[in-house]
Amino acid sequence: MIIAVTTQDQIAIVESLAREIWTEHYTSIIGKDQVQYMLDKFQSKYAISIQITEEGVRYFLIEEEGHYIGYIGVQSKGEELFLSKIYIRADERGKGFGKKAVQFLEDIARKLKLKKISLTVNKNNIGAVKAYERMGFKNLGPVVQDIGNGFIMDDFIMEKLIG
Repeated sequence: MIIAVTTQDQIAIVESLAREIWTEHYTSIIGKDQVQYMLDKFQSKYAISIQITEEGVRYFLIEEEGHYIGYIGVQSKGEELFLSKIYIRADERGKGFGKKAVQFLEDIARKLKLKKISLTVNKNNIGAVKAYERMGFKNLGPVVQDIGNGFIMDDFIMEKLIG
């Protein structure tokens, strides 16, 4: 089940999931210091609240059998739905939840009459890159973004056209 995040309690759940998932998954890819910086800057309760109230980001919790196992963050940008965040707990990966989440987002894009879903994914997050490709996303090439404090995001841009 995918549930819209609308309350402070739900935002706190997103923050908790972010800390768990990011620490487990990204520390080996980008290092502990950058993980902590990005969690504080982009995935704290305060940052998520600002994204929702001021930036038009929509968050969703992914629930399975009464447990929250992941979350999604998206934002409409022009003719596209930008998939900013899709994260699933380690013990729930490989069970089709990511695919169901992308199908959910395709439905949102269609309802909003958007032409594509786009995202950025870390170049070294090979499993995610391959998973997105299996779901019909095309790799458009690299992008490097300065996120402050001496850190960068070294990503691929990927997109999926919505028909």
